[in-house]
Formats: sequence, C-alpha cells, structure tokens
Amino acid sequence: MKTGSLLVRDVMSRDTFFVHPETSIADCVKGLAQRKLPGAPVADANGHLIGFVSEQDILPALMQSAYYSEEPRKVETVMKTNPLSVKPNDHIMEIAKMMSEPKPKVYPVVEGEEIIGIITRRHVTQALLEDLELAVPV
Repeated sequence: MKTGSLLVRDVMSRDTFFVHPETSIADCVKGLAQRKLPGAPVADANGHLIGFVSEQDILPALMQSAYYSEEPRKVETVMKTNPLSVKPNDHIMEIAKMMSEPKPKVYPVVEGEEIIGIITRRHVTQALLEDLELAVPV
C-alpha cells in the first residue's frame, strides 16, 4: 500500500477506551497503564468527545494527592477541553506531520460526534515503517 493512500481507519486502534469527567484520576491512570497509553479521550454519557486527559495533565494532581494523602481528584479537574481529534478518512501522512510536533502523542478518532478509536504515534510510525518495507525491498 502506498503511504499516500494509508488512512487513519487502516491503522487506528478500535479499542475505544475513554474516561468520563467523573472518573477518578486513580482509575484513569490504571486504565492508561493497562493499555500503555499516554492519554485518553474524555466522553460524555453519550460517548461524545468533550475533552482529553494526558499523563502530563494528571501528574501534578497525583503528586498533590500523594503529598497530602488525599483522595485523587476527578478527571474533570485536570482534563483539557476543546480536544484535538482526527477523522477515520484522514491520511496518515497528515497525521504524521501533526505528530512530529512535541504534542499530542495520541488523538481520538471521531466519526460524527462518536469516539470510534484512537491513533497514537506508535500506530503511525509502525504503519509508515511497514509501508516502507513493502516499497523498498531489503
């Protein structure tokens, strides 16, 4: 497959892991660690994207909770609103350009208003490498 024809839908994870604003930071961290993700979409009760939370967003709140021996706060207290997202028919090269910047490392994939998956730098780099190996015989 030529790189120009690779789409997000071809390489994204269909694991639609997301959290809700009322999810505890502790539960969010556990979910991220289990899936080896640096962040997760935040969805409302209908599964619509309303925010994004990253390990970087969580770390200060988690440090504060640990220092003061407090119950970790909720995701809604640290999440970013107006999250970036991509569409399933976006081209991988466009996403690779976006991901070549320092952040973000993961994007929710949204169709309409519904979160249908995620795409990470790992997905993109792996897809580009596999495509290169097909194009350039070793």
